[in-house]
Amino acid sequence: MSQASQARFGIMTAPSQVDYADILRVWREADTIPQIEHAWLFDHLMPIFGDPTGPTYEGWTLLSALAAQTHRLRVGLLVTSNRFRPPAMLAKIATTVDIVSGGRLDFGIGAGYRPNHPLARREYEAHGLPFHDFSHSVDSLAEALTIIRRLWTETEPFDFAGAHVQVTGAFGSPKPLQRPHPPIITGGRSARLLRVTAEHADLWNIPGDDIDDAAGRSALLDRYCAEIGRDPASLTRSIYVQVSYDQPGITRDAIGRAIDAGFEHLVLGLPNPYPVGVAQWVVDELVTTAGS
Repeated sequence: MSQASQARFGIMTAPSQVDYADILRVWREADTIPQIEHAWLFDHLMPIFGDPTGPTYEGWTLLSALAAQTHRLRVGLLVTSNRFRPPAMLAKIATTVDIVSGGRLDFGIGAGYRPNHPLARREYEAHGLPFHDFSHSVDSLAEALTIIRRLWTETEPFDFAGAHVQVTGAFGSPKPLQRPHPPIITGGRSARLLRVTAEHADLWNIPGDDIDDAAGRSALLDRYCAEIGRDPASLTRSIYVQVSYDQPGITRDAIGRAIDAGFEHLVLGLPNPYPVGVAQWVVDELVTTAGS
């Protein structure tokens, strides 16, 4: 079997500068097309592109609504900002979505944006959220993932006293439908994030704007897995590729290079406005020609 034939394709619809009805239309269409296996939103509270006062929907609320109106797609956020929600609360939210979806959640999470992106930074101050430095955010992500996994799997209440997160009498009920828990997908490229990924994640995603850099980061992740005695092949490599409707050849080339670099889980970012029949167009123009 070729690498291209083993690739799993999904779509990403950023829930910003767009109407709910348009996203729902695309997800419902994609849900009927077997070649599209997964669908994603992002996690921002204000726009990071386009009109800075335009609409942006809260990711987990919207994901739950879309999960209830689809039947086959695996669903998730690419990726949740660990800065926005306390981990025990996030575990409860994610459990709810896994149950609503019938066990189709892929739990995407990351450390959150660095302060060098002004449009992303402003959403913290606008919502009264603290914005710590990146070192703090990565360390707290590792603690959050430890708590979340324990809430999903342990049958007795527990305490956790980390450097950044503390919980007392934590207990998760109900549990997610998926056992032992929904797959965890981390997103990011920093060395510190990759170390957390090697320890905690089932999948790892990186933007595909620089395939050579992505391949290098993947090799570094192999090394970190080996250092802790984990088989690097047990950690699926995922990549985000932005779609061009006008120049699909550019997108096909990026997909081919990503597959050749060992990425087998591909998330195709769909710009809005979404053309009628865009999910089928993705299959006809991009998926069926992947690697050719």
